[in-house]
This record gives sequence, structure tokens and C-alpha cells, in this order.
Amino acid sequence: MLNIIAQQIVNGLIIGSVYSLVALGYSMVYGVIKLLNFAHGDIYMTGAFVGLAVLTVISGAVGAGWTGIILAMIVSMMIVGLLGVVIERIAYQPMLNAPRLSILITALGVSLTLYNTVMVLTNGEFRAFKTDLGYEGISLHNIQISYTQIVIVLATAALMIGLHIFISRTMYGKAMRAIALDQDACRLMGINVNKIIALTFFIGSALAAAAGIMAGVYYGSIHFFMGFIIGLKAFTAAVIGGIGSIPGAMIGGLVLGLLEAAGTQLPFVGSGWKDVFAFAILILLLVFKPTGILGKTEIERM
Repeated sequence: MLNIIAQQIVNGLIIGSVYSLVALGYSMVYGVIKLLNFAHGDIYMTGAFVGLAVLTVISGAVGAGWTGIILAMIVSMMIVGLLGVVIERIAYQPMLNAPRLSILITALGVSLTLYNTVMVLTNGEFRAFKTDLGYEGISLHNIQISYTQIVIVLATAALMIGLHIFISRTMYGKAMRAIALDQDACRLMGINVNKIIALTFFIGSALAAAAGIMAGVYYGSIHFFMGFIIGLKAFTAAVIGGIGSIPGAMIGGLVLGLLEAAGTQLPFVGSGWKDVFAFAILILLLVFKPTGILGKTEIERM
């Protein structure tokens, strides 16, 4: 039983790290412009396909090992980050002063556009994410941990730490936090609000692309529908941690991953019910602590 628990903790940390990366984009965008960007899951999916395309192109020169995967991830993060900026400029920026419902519907429209575009380009078929990675790893008391899993967790931790340092230590990060508090005051202080919002979308989209490539490497295949469930799960993770909180998104993703892994071991639950278990946790959290783990109650001044 102890071995099963330990193995599920490892599995939960791996899937939770992917949730955390995608949830960061939700929290960053919501924190800055109060938008629930429901197209974010499809940006994650697009990042996976862009990563596969880049890896296919460069694998002839550098191979499909970790060198090729890292290079493909960097290139894909740049491409998808720019895609996020284009989406923000075209679809969201003209709607920033519109009612919240209008911009939310726009986000759903962007989601469907990305979803159907990739579906048409891939004929709705699964694509194998072929790499030269093996299944080697380490074994600790019957707990199997592959080197791929270790690298995914370490890469996710590095991206999260880098984002935290960027948000807390740099001028652009301070500008993001200031805009989240009061956009009008930031404009009066000379901050280019539109530029900072575009940067927020770039970073969030780039992190989603990184998560998409990690998922492709881990599962070995990608699909145009993969962004739907992961988008809902990442949104759930952001709410669990406290929507708008960067550390909360990190914690929420890990908590959700661990809860899912634990749910598969409960009697009469099993892996087929893990999504039901995850969203049941969300409902209970919203009932008893609507602001999430690190969220704060907002007071609207009239």
C-alpha cells in the first residue's frame, strides 16, 4: 500500500506540474485584465502541435533527444507566445472597455477558432509525438520514476521559479502587479498598459506551449481535443489556488494533480472517475472557500 501511495504521489506531481504551467496563464491574464481566457487550453494544444512540427524539422540535424526537444520547446514558446500577442491585439484589446460578458464570448470564439483550425489541419487524427527518449529511470522500493518524468518536473520547476523572479524582481513584473491594481493610475504614471498586457499574454501563452510539449513527450501522442479538458483542469487549479495569484496557480495545479492521483485509488472511484472527483473537489472548495487557497476577497469601491 505504501508503494502504491508513493507511486501515485509521483504521478500526481507530474500531471500537477503540467496543470500548474497552464494555470499560470489563466491567473496572469485574470490578474491583469480580469478576463477568464477560455482559449488558453487551445493555446496549450496549439503549442503541442507547433512543438511537434519544429521537432520534426530539426530532428534530422540534432536528433529527437533532449537537445532537440529543448530547442523545439524554446522555438515553440516564442511562436506561440507571439500568437498569444496577436490574439490579444485582434480579439481582446478592442474589447477591454466592453462588458465582461462580451469579452468572455470573444474568448470562447477564439477557442473555437483555434480548435477547429487544428482539427482541419490534422484531419481530426491523433499525432504520434516521436522522440528518441527511452523508458530508463530509477527504482526506489518498487517505485518507478523515469528520467523523462524527472526532467519534466525539473523543467516545470525552473519555469515557475523563473516566472516568480520575473514578476517579483523586474520592472515589467512590477508593472504587471501595478496594472492588476489600477490601470488608470498606471497610465497616469506613464506605464504603457497595452504593452504590459501584451507581454502578459506572451508569457502565459509561452508557458502553455511548454506544457503542451511536455504533455506530448510524456504521453507520446497529441490530439486537437487535448486542450479542452486540460483547459478546464487548469482553470480548476487556478481557482483552487486562488484565481489571479501566481503562487496560487502553482500550488493549485500540484494540489489538483495529487487529488486526481489519490482519487484513482479510492474504492468505487478508479481512473474513469478521476475527472468527476476533481470537479467535485472544485465545487466543495467554491462552497467553503470561494477565494481559493491563496486568493483574497476583493472589495469593490463605488
